[in-house]
Amino acid sequence: MRPVYAVSGGVSKFAKARPDKTFQAIVKEAYDYAIADIGLDFPTFTSLVDGSVASYFSDHFSRQLMAAIMAQDYLGLIPKPSHRVEGGGATGGLNFQEAWKSIASGHMDICVSYGFETMSHVETWKGNEFIALASDASWDYPVGGFYSGYYAMMVTRHMKEFGTTVEQMAHVSVKNHINAYHNPYAQKRSRYTIEDIRNSPMVAWPLTRLDICVMSDGAAATILVSEEGLEKLEKAGANIPRPLVLVTGIGRGTDAMRMSDRPHADYDTFMRDYATEQERGSDETRAYYQKLWDHGTRYPGVHSFRAGRTAGNMAYQHAGISDPLEELDFVELHDAYTSSEIQTYEDLGLCRYGEGGPFAASGKAFMPGVDYGLDLEDDPVCPVNPSGGLIACGHPVGATGLMQAVFAIWQLQNSIEKHFQDSTLQLKDARRGAIHSHAGTGTYVTVSILEREE
Repeated sequence: MRPVYAVSGGVSKFAKARPDKTFQAIVKEAYDYAIADIGLDFPTFTSLVDGSVASYFSDHFSRQLMAAIMAQDYLGLIPKPSHRVEGGGATGGLNFQEAWKSIASGHMDICVSYGFETMSHVETWKGNEFIALASDASWDYPVGGFYSGYYAMMVTRHMKEFGTTVEQMAHVSVKNHINAYHNPYAQKRSRYTIEDIRNSPMVAWPLTRLDICVMSDGAAATILVSEEGLEKLEKAGANIPRPLVLVTGIGRGTDAMRMSDRPHADYDTFMRDYATEQERGSDETRAYYQKLWDHGTRYPGVHSFRAGRTAGNMAYQHAGISDPLEELDFVELHDAYTSSEIQTYEDLGLCRYGEGGPFAASGKAFMPGVDYGLDLEDDPVCPVNPSGGLIACGHPVGATGLMQAVFAIWQLQNSIEKHFQDSTLQLKDARRGAIHSHAGTGTYVTVSILEREE
């Protein structure tokens, strides 16, 4: 496979509603930004790009079948090849990886991936109903299957298994909201305390309103190229920052739609099929897990996302990563709920299963140099959601995974100050990051590794 470079990205402003523009125009907002950021005009880029991948989650929100082809037309990309990708909350992450495949395979030299959602066209309750249709509509949905209920059930099991607390969950919300305070593209830019999170209206115990992401209107776009594509762009006058950003690993995982169908694997099965390289190589960790299993833990149950572990392991192997906490400089992960961020720390091997709660409150996932108003025991090691994540940036589903990619590109290009007009969220010498996109109750998960070329 050929090397794949992520050379540019753009995001629209994420907002509760964008009545000023159609979904096509919101996509163009992100698309134009990505083109302008490499110093090309629209006609020049259009003449060079080989094709695209488009993504949006739900025909229901736009009340339009084949909305992606309408965006393709609006962007002036017809009759170039394209296809739509849909995979629930992982839609944007799948899109990014499909664009990667187009370049890595040799099918294209320059591919643009764009995604969008306009969720404001329906009332919130109706939007939640549409999202709930991403569960088994014959099995889970008829018994009241809204997603906040699913995630509340999962985290209460996590609390019972591992002792996770609501205060630990609230640390995630405080962190992500305060990070987003410095991100002008974020939907919610507020400073909160632990008390604010816990005192906000209860949605599904223990999840309060500030533990949960919000529906949004928005779009994002990235430009991926081969070495030949890079040469074509620069020959046409593109100004592409150095060092370049490479996509060095991709991984995907899946799980059963119905949580009741998920296995309860024993210790030996877990260690053989799911443990990370680091976990298998540590006598202490093997003993730690044996103790958990001796007390009744089974994997993944409803407290863990097996698809996330599968995707992470695959991406790490592809990128040559064995110790993600130490080898990743940051992670942009799918924090639809504070609880799912905690669960995903464990799935991605940033800590062991059962330690996500303490990890969340430790300080290791926080940004350096930011005042969170919290007494944190540890210094930052691998900041998680330096952008503010879904909880604060918003979650226009088809765009979300691509938003993560854009922020990761900017982080690795050392250009956060340029794009945010604020350097607070720029990590010093960021070399490698991961983006993580998650659907349903963990039915599709993607992990992609982006790395600054040395």
